[in-house]
Amino acid sequence: MSKNISISDEVYRKLKREKGDRSFSEIIEERLESGGRLADVTGQQIFEPGTRDAVKEDIGRLSDGTLDRLDDETR
Repeated sequence: MSKNISISDEVYRKLKREKGDRSFSEIIEERLESGGRLADVTGQQIFEPGTRDAVKEDIGRLSDGTLDRLDDETR
């Protein structure tokens, strides 16, 4: 059985360069079985340093009080 997944164009180009005559599944499986992480083949860790922390901070700020507001609406 096969599954469809979406990847960025950049990741597609990287996988295509590496695959040769192998399938994309073989490339991903090989990387995972050799102790790699899925993040190594999915384009993770492509942000500039500090982006993760800035996004987490924004999420925290934007969601601050959301649960309280939801609780108030159900009362």
